[in-house]
Order: sequence, then C-alpha cells, then structure tokens
Amino acid sequence: MGMESKTLLNKQIPKLVKQPITRVQLSQYAGASGDFNRIHIDEEFARNSPLKGVIAHGMLSMGFLGQYLDKIAGDDFHVKNFKVRFRAMVRPGDTITCAAEVMNEENQVISLDLKALNQHNEPVILGEAILLAKEEEGYL
Repeated sequence: MGMESKTLLNKQIPKLVKQPITRVQLSQYAGASGDFNRIHIDEEFARNSPLKGVIAHGMLSMGFLGQYLDKIAGDDFHVKNFKVRFRAMVRPGDTITCAAEVMNEENQVISLDLKALNQHNEPVILGEAILLAKEEEGYL
C-alpha cells in the first residue's frame, strides 16, 4: 500500500469569476479589516483625490485569489506558499476573474502561476503558489 499520486498536471483548472465589486462590499470589508481609509469608502473624498474615485482594498482582491487557491487545493493539497504582486486598482463595478496555470509538478509538489483579471482582461494581481500533496490517512 502506497500513497496515491495526486496531480493537477494536464488538468484544466476552472476559473473563479466573482460578482461585480459593490460599495456595500467595500464597507463590509472595511469593517472586517479595520481599514477605513477614505479612498475605499468616501466617494466625494475619493473623487477629489489623484485616484479620481473609490478603489477596492488590495487585500480584498488578494482574498479572492486566496479563496480560489483554497478551492484548487481542496482536500488533496496543502498550500505551502502564496505570494502576490498588485498590478492595478480595482473599482466598484469591476468583475474579477481568478485563473491558475500549473508551471511545474514534481514529487507531489505543484507550482502555480495565479492571476486576477478585471473585466477588460487586465491583470490586477499576479501571484505564485506552491501546493504540497497531503499524506493519506494512516501513511504519515
């Protein structure tokens, strides 16, 4: 009896499409995170700023990628590493789509390239992750 091979290689990883960002969602995220920076919640302030309008919290979009990564990992993998680079601002009304591509898989260690794209197919976050296959019960 040995550990069954767990793989994502040559498998299509479904994308995760989030609902459009709402002002209510930004207020809720501000409450949950404690980040009440006016650029995220005060339309008049934001409109008069150099950004010319409200922007979503970067960590909200990163959270979408984290949710997606957790879904990919499922019951078969642990997330060992997850890092991102913020590339563009997200605004209310934007629709974020998360996608992943297997870059390498060896000895049950999987390297993924991750991206979060807006509705114009522009990257708002680029990232990387490493997944490790979980040991089967009884084979630790």
